[in-house]
Amino acid sequence: MNSYRQPGLVLTDHRFTVPLDHADPGGEQIEIFGREIVSAGKAGQELPWLLYLEGGPGFGARRFTGAEAWLGRAVREFRVLLLDQRGTGLSTPANRQTLPLRGGPREQADYLAHFRADSIVRDCEFIRPQLTGGAAWTVLGQSFGGFCAVRYLSAAPEGLSTVLITGGLPSLDAHADDVYRAAYPRIERKVAAHYARYPQDVERAREITAHLAEHRPESAGHRLTPESFQSLGILLGGGSGSHQLHYLLENAFVRTPHGTELSDTFQEAVRTTTSFAGHPLYALLHEAIYGQGGRATAWAAERVRAEFPQFDAATALQGEGPVLFTGETIHPWHFEVDPALRPLRETAELLASRTDWEPLYDPERLAANEVPVAAAVFHDDMYVDTAHALRTASAIRGLRTWVTDEFEHDGLRAGGPRVLDRLLALVRDEV
Repeated sequence: MNSYRQPGLVLTDHRFTVPLDHADPGGEQIEIFGREIVSAGKAGQELPWLLYLEGGPGFGARRFTGAEAWLGRAVREFRVLLLDQRGTGLSTPANRQTLPLRGGPREQADYLAHFRADSIVRDCEFIRPQLTGGAAWTVLGQSFGGFCAVRYLSAAPEGLSTVLITGGLPSLDAHADDVYRAAYPRIERKVAAHYARYPQDVERAREITAHLAEHRPESAGHRLTPESFQSLGILLGGGSGSHQLHYLLENAFVRTPHGTELSDTFQEAVRTTTSFAGHPLYALLHEAIYGQGGRATAWAAERVRAEFPQFDAATALQGEGPVLFTGETIHPWHFEVDPALRPLRETAELLASRTDWEPLYDPERLAANEVPVAAAVFHDDMYVDTAHALRTASAIRGLRTWVTDEFEHDGLRAGGPRVLDRLLALVRDEV
């Protein structure tokens, strides 16, 4: 273990060895990384543990600088563990560089089948006794981290003293098709709200899309197409996302000796916003997190998109309507335009065709839940369907919700201590 300090905090890095397949504890092992954070003034005290599970899939835990955002509130009473879920951050990262060590696409897909919420929760339960001495801990799950928390309640509630969820109540039984069939209308509403705020962006988006349909430029190996441009709509799920998108679009074109071209500034901004280089598991496993019931996900977002022809860029350009941005959807073309994903296309195809996904949630156990649970549900959340979330909330015994339109999906980051305060008050019956 390696301990060091930031202002007001003591940080300790932990590395754990866990089975790749928890059903085969004597088999291959992988390394999991977690960062313990405690208030400097309480470093020697016995404190309850709070485990933070990041959103995703595919993102390592946030790297804080000091006691910022919600962390400052948490360390007032908890010893916090920021866990890099398997395959992310420093926890045996899985990407185009490391996955070939497994072998070919079939071996890679079989390996990644062990990187869903069920395995993440078993990692947590493997780690917990080593840190807490066997005591249950509080879990704070953001977005996909909330999905993991619901799995935790289904599989190992004895390890939990309290569960706090922000923007992360999954449907217990929806197929990926159902998830995206609910998602596209939400995305369309977010795009309409953006264009109402910035009406000048309607024509800008059409001009950019038309240019891309003809020229298809490439930046640092990243191919910019109408579809990849549309995927900038993922910004619209965050509190400041509409403004970020507007400022990005206003830098689109420059005059050059060869005529009007897309600016380097714009192309680099698009590349950094849409690249999966830092989180490839988001693309590889995004639909797999919904896989249950013996059905393949089979590129659900791509198939369901055909039911919403208004999202087709070519059709929009033929008429006078706006080009609609898309959001949190993964498509086969992602594995053609992004150099971080290109080598993993066949692996993605195998994951999309996989049918042996086990159920993630136990409705009977959730209906008998005894763990105090509170969840922030962000009204008209672009990433997690509100109706699905509220149905799940009603299916988990004792769960208390805070439904708010004050924040978008990133409410835990934007709201910081206030959001955590509200959830803690709910589970403690203080509101």
